[in-house]
Amino acid sequence: MKKKQLVTIKGTKSGLSLHLNDNCSYDELKRELQSRLNESSNMHEDKQDIHVNVELGNRYVTDDQKQELIELIQTKRNLSVHAIKSNIITRQEAAEWVKEKEIVSVTSIIRSGQILEVPGDLLLIGDVNPGGKVVAGGNIFIMGKLKGIAHAGFNGNDRAIVAASVMRPTQLRISSLINRAPDQYPDAEKREMECAYVDNSVIMIDRLQVLTQVRPNLTNLEGGH
Repeated sequence: MKKKQLVTIKGTKSGLSLHLNDNCSYDELKRELQSRLNESSNMHEDKQDIHVNVELGNRYVTDDQKQELIELIQTKRNLSVHAIKSNIITRQEAAEWVKEKEIVSVTSIIRSGQILEVPGDLLLIGDVNPGGKVVAGGNIFIMGKLKGIAHAGFNGNDRAIVAASVMRPTQLRISSLINRAPDQYPDAEKREMECAYVDNSVIMIDRLQVLTQVRPNLTNLEGGH
């Protein structure tokens, strides 16, 4: 019976891709990786600075093991590990992912000088006064008046939106884009909720109802993720 290959080496446009079997022991994998690298070294010895992507599949490796794999591969002078990818995420990564998906509900008035920041979506039941600021990694929903600063998608999420019962911000930010307030707003406040979203690298402000067209996947307050 033919022995199952534990390490598969494939050439790509950018260099090499190493697919490591995730059903064997780490020591077995390391031994075969060393052997395969020795076998293939003659094939690439004339090339310089070959980028290597390592695919771990469903294998979990510690930071020390990851560093050991990098050093093992880079003993071949022309090989440089570009990325190590795994289907397994760490507890810390999982916790951060949950935070980014979390909807934080706050009942408060954000007054001048105050900053409210959340990693995921924010549902604020209250007002943001001039000089106050709300920041979210995802979307911002304000059941009240927005008269201060709102920054949605602060981590680079330009699909995030800002919605408010009364939209009169001194500044709107979505991802890295900024929309400054006009010199003055009309005296009469609008009676319907409005939203702000990015379209062609420009922050647009419109009726809340347009979200069904511009952000059709915005459901359960998680459409920006």
